Amino acid sequence: MTAPRPPLPPFTAETARIKVQAAEDAWNTRDPARVAAAYTPDSVWRNRDIFLTGRAEIEAFLARKWARERGYALRKELWAFDGNRSRSASHTNGTTTQAAGGAATATNNGSSTPTAT
Repeated sequence: MTAPRPPLPPFTAETARIKVQAAEDAWNTRDPARVAAAYTPDSVWRNRDIFLTGRAEIEAFLARKWARERGYALRKELWAFDGNRSRSASHTNGTTTQAAGGAATATNNGSSTPTAT
């Protein structure tokens, strides 16, 4: 299991912004294993009509996603935080080699990298 990466909850305005920036930086590596490791083992994701559960499914999804996307860049912005939870908005830039894409929603039980799109 991957050890949690600081800053850890409870969040302040500063630490919540740091956590969101760390998530953006990790996503922009386009390294599926690194990104998936930031989420809790029981994370549940929804991407349009696709539902994913756990790191292995998240990693496989990201590998497929980034194999078809060119010039991908994620931007995250802190929306809100309250103690152990934070919420951020995400938007992406880039092109795909086939019709696909869209935003993903992640549920992290408030204990890992804050994400929402």
